[in-house]
Amino acid sequence: MKWTRGTKNDDVVDARGKKSTGAVLAGGGVGVAVIVFVVAKLFGVDVSGLFGGSSSSSSSSSTTSTTKEEPPKGPDPDAELVDYVKYVMKDIQDEFAAQFQRMGKPYPRAKLILFTQAVDTKCGRSSSAIGPFYCPGDSHAYIDLSFFKDLRARFGAPGDFAQAYVLAHEVGHHAQNLLDLRGSRTNDHSVRVELQADCYAGVWAHSAAGKKLLEVGDLEEAITAAQAIGDDRLSKQAGAEVNPETFTHGSSAQRMKWFRRGFDAGKLEACDTFSIAEP
Repeated sequence: MKWTRGTKNDDVVDARGKKSTGAVLAGGGVGVAVIVFVVAKLFGVDVSGLFGGSSSSSSSSSTTSTTKEEPPKGPDPDAELVDYVKYVMKDIQDEFAAQFQRMGKPYPRAKLILFTQAVDTKCGRSSSAIGPFYCPGDSHAYIDLSFFKDLRARFGAPGDFAQAYVLAHEVGHHAQNLLDLRGSRTNDHSVRVELQADCYAGVWAHSAAGKKLLEVGDLEEAITAAQAIGDDRLSKQAGAEVNPETFTHGSSAQRMKWFRRGFDAGKLEACDTFSIAEP
């Protein structure tokens, strides 16, 4: 992906090294927990953040830690990645703001909190094992940058545009929150919520393509990432039975389908996963 270095973006808050003081773990529900437990045994990582997407705002609240941030000593090995994240987040939110303006709606921008190990949120305390997630209680998305290494090494989804897809998916949950589309957390509804966030990510990718930011292979990177985290594929990798009734995010085919739908349409309105019989 083509991007500009040195982008200023106050929406990205670098809280790496900040100590967390809460005690509640934000999560995505029982269905997610079952899948995550099995996958964690296989991969040695809990990926419920990407599975759970948006943590329930009804989770126990925890105030943000007041412990002073402890910046890493010496050169930051992730400096270029942080720079990239700032650029991508700005472009994603600029596009979503334009989409909301076209629909005559305001778009308060989300914050992306970069953290290490653990973080306190209005949805409770979360560890880096949760993976990236969005908390509707504070309108913040959260990510430990080490997740991108897992995405490449453990899930077979390398590339900078795969990383951008993850960020756009989480900001997609912010758009849902603003449009009040999250609703209940039943399995079927959860799948529709997650597929819509994938579709919203595709809408941003459409915009990026229109600005000539995509390079050869970028679209394939995002589709590969969507495929890699389908409920059916993860179940098979974990040696578990594939049971659609337990899906919380949709199959690989569904995730690819809805990302592609958003990419082809370029409009949030094309992402209605709720009014059709089968998403």
